[in-house]
Order: sequence, then C-alpha cells, then structure tokens
Amino acid sequence: MTPLPSSDAETVRLAAWVHGLVQGVGFRWWTRSRALELGLVGHATNTADGRVRVVAEGPRSAAGRLLELLRSGETPGRVTLVVESWEPARGDLRGFEER
Repeated sequence: MTPLPSSDAETVRLAAWVHGLVQGVGFRWWTRSRALELGLVGHATNTADGRVRVVAEGPRSAAGRLLELLRSGETPGRVTLVVESWEPARGDLRGFEER
C-alpha cells in the first residue's frame, strides 16, 4: 500500500479495488453518493472478476474518508478486502460516475 500524502489540502487520486459481494447490490450507487457528499470526482466501475474499482480525486482528507467508508462494513453487499493506491491527482475527471 502506498501511504497517503502528507498534506490534508493536497489533491490526490485514490484507486481502490473492492473485493467481496459488491456487484448487483447497489454498491456503486452507494459509493457515488458518498463520494459526491465528500466533494470527490471519479468513478466506480464493475470489473469482470466481480470486484469494483473506485477511482476518486479530491482533497486528501475527503479521499481518506471515502476509503474509511469503503472499509466500514456499512456498505451494500459485503466487502471482504479493499486494496488501495495513492498518486497525485491528474485533474482529468468530472463528476462521479457509475460504470
């Protein structure tokens, strides 16, 4: 896992691979709602192997909060593992989409 950048105000990109029962249960919609509440842009995408890939950009603190929510046990379905990576924001995302 890549550690979070050090500044709360820094704009970052979080990529999270969410494992478990996360397709067909409203997980992407829930993730989009939480991300928009936090002021993040990005997408939640189903993958062929049953995972959901979440990409979110915004302030470090908001992206970190989204990661906490993904791991909270309060999501639709059942999350068994979340693997994340962090990098500088690219600025190429608008809104938050379910894909």
